[in-house]
Amino acid sequence: MRIHLLPTQLINQIAAGEVVERPSTVVKELLENSFDAGATHITINIEQSGSRLIKIRDDGCGIVKEDLPLALSRHATSKIANLNDLEHVTSMGFRGEALPSISSVARLTLISRIADAPCAWRVSADGSEQHANPEPDPHPQGTTVEVRDLFYNTPARRKFLKTEKTEFAHIESLLHKLALSRFHIGFTLTHNQKDILKLKPALSEAEQEYRIAGICGSEFINNAVKIDVAASGLQLTGWVSLPTFSRSQPDMQFFYVNGRLIRDKLIAHAIKQAYQDVLFSGRQSVFVLYLTLDHSLVDVNAHPTKQEIRFREGRLVHDFLFSALHRSLAQVRPAISNHDTIHTAFPTESQTGYATPALPNTAPSTSYLPTEQTSLPFNVAETVNAYSALYPQDERGALSPADTSTMPPLGFAIAHLHDIYILSQTAQGIVLVDVHAAHERITYERLKQQCQQGAIASQPLLLPIKISVSAAEAELVEQQHEFFLSLGFELTRAGLDTIALRASPALLAGTDVVGLITDVLADINAQGISERIQNLSNELLATIACHSAVRANRRLTITEMNALLRDMEHTERSGQCNHGRPTWVALSKQDLDKFFLRGQ
Repeated sequence: MRIHLLPTQLINQIAAGEVVERPSTVVKELLENSFDAGATHITINIEQSGSRLIKIRDDGCGIVKEDLPLALSRHATSKIANLNDLEHVTSMGFRGEALPSISSVARLTLISRIADAPCAWRVSADGSEQHANPEPDPHPQGTTVEVRDLFYNTPARRKFLKTEKTEFAHIESLLHKLALSRFHIGFTLTHNQKDILKLKPALSEAEQEYRIAGICGSEFINNAVKIDVAASGLQLTGWVSLPTFSRSQPDMQFFYVNGRLIRDKLIAHAIKQAYQDVLFSGRQSVFVLYLTLDHSLVDVNAHPTKQEIRFREGRLVHDFLFSALHRSLAQVRPAISNHDTIHTAFPTESQTGYATPALPNTAPSTSYLPTEQTSLPFNVAETVNAYSALYPQDERGALSPADTSTMPPLGFAIAHLHDIYILSQTAQGIVLVDVHAAHERITYERLKQQCQQGAIASQPLLLPIKISVSAAEAELVEQQHEFFLSLGFELTRAGLDTIALRASPALLAGTDVVGLITDVLADINAQGISERIQNLSNELLATIACHSAVRANRRLTITEMNALLRDMEHTERSGQCNHGRPTWVALSKQDLDKFFLRGQ
């Protein structure tokens, strides 16, 4: 068969297969055009889940009469003009493919009017590449795009559409996601002449939280931490859920880069690592996060849907996201309410009546002594036994619980219920604390700090263990020699595709260190980073902390309980135990009044 050129209509239909998968993708492309036009309100009318009609109207800047036919031509756009523009894309669209792709598989009508124009102008297309001349139309300033009979000329594609309910659910879900990316825009959605969604512009933080609550639920906002962190030219803002508020599926995870909703494995990995120590096994966090960075550091031209991007400094972005979220979640303690900023300080001595204990320096050390046999750098002692020595005077005698001006955030212990829970009176109501879970977290955090303070204890091997790896992985061992030393591993290259293990961390004695090393090398090759060693070490420390924590039926004195409460106030992530379970719950005076119908 001879080589020949494809017809223009067929070329556009092939391109439409990448851009127009279902009605919701049509809505996405048209809404993004409205965003680029500077719209402040957008109306979306849908009939029969979009297969019959998709009509989107905005109040943006509009299109001049002479450009209307060109707007329906392939690779025609006003958003980029040269390679430099492509490398600094600031708009949502830029390829010039959406309108011609849509018009090749549907009947499309485009009406637009610019400011100060005497009237609007209308053009139509149906995939035949025969565009009519613009005709006048009494349309107000802005643009309306009407898409009828989607896939009317490609019936095979139409058969792949799901039920009307399913297709409209995709449209509604998409609108929720895009509405969270543009708070200053109002949205109206109708389906079969029935109003489904009305969102007013949300300019203040309270209005933004109201919009988020309408999409993600009010429980998310009530259990969320506000994030606002900037460093190295990167800024992260938004809301993340407390570890105690999670879902079984990742269906409420919204991440935006420079206002664009994206899916990225690097970002997902960083967020997962930030929640690792505090989220219950198998649960998914909830977040609405916005990352802002220089447009030249992001390549959005990686996929036709523009939902997959590439970072030029991926490791920097990963470390920034992990650090920002990890520290933000760590600072959520009883002294901090959900909506306080992450920079909220510990309670001062004047606020609590107690001197804030100085936390040890947590900066990791990379010193390494392979020839010395040392003991583990921490001592697992049951700290509750020493609580009475820390607070020899009963606080309730020194500070009356009625004195709310000097009451600590978790208040003062009243009783030990069932030898399991601490009942404490606070300035706002009461608090119940799970003693074992709380002490488990306190012990775990102290073990991690002690482990990070000094050199990681290493165990020299009597005979080196030779490990067969690929030549690339053997080269990686030489390049990452200091990294492995900082973790307690002494690795040397013993051949083209062989490495020798001469020492390993004492903490990992009895584990499969050979398999661990090969997995770490595979992670570094694939992702440029590996958390396996740190994760395994933390799992072992968590197990030690669990077995060392106060058990049920261990009766505590009032002094011991108050000391435990003070430790919780100064311990990172004290709201959850090592397994992600909550350590305390609070009931306000208003909650108690409701139980007993007081004031009604």
